[in-house]
Amino acid sequence: MAKATYVQKGETLDYKNGTETAIAAGDVVVLDSRIGIAADNIAAGDTGAVHVVGVFKIAKTGTAAIAMGKAVYFDGTGITSTATSNTAAGYAAAAAGASDTSILVKLLG
Repeated sequence: MAKATYVQKGETLDYKNGTETAIAAGDVVVLDSRIGIAADNIAAGDTGAVHVVGVFKIAKTGTAAIAMGKAVYFDGTGITSTATSNTAAGYAAAAAGASDTSILVKLLG
């Protein structure tokens, strides 16, 4: 039988910034098939904490209203309800109207 060793709670994960650009605290970080939120500034080449659990207020792109509980995605600029070519972010933690410029997102974890 396979064995496992507890490592961490998993609300934040260590993230190696493999880019040549610094990541600022609060920036959305794409983690392959989902997103996280930088907990602190992460210099290029350094490792820092990224939140993968919680509810975050993030810019909303487009003019579509998004209902609470609707799956949402990161399009490189902000949050949308369009899945195609975008990264899964989580779900709307509250409804956002068509004219709203931000939305509360419950991360996938």
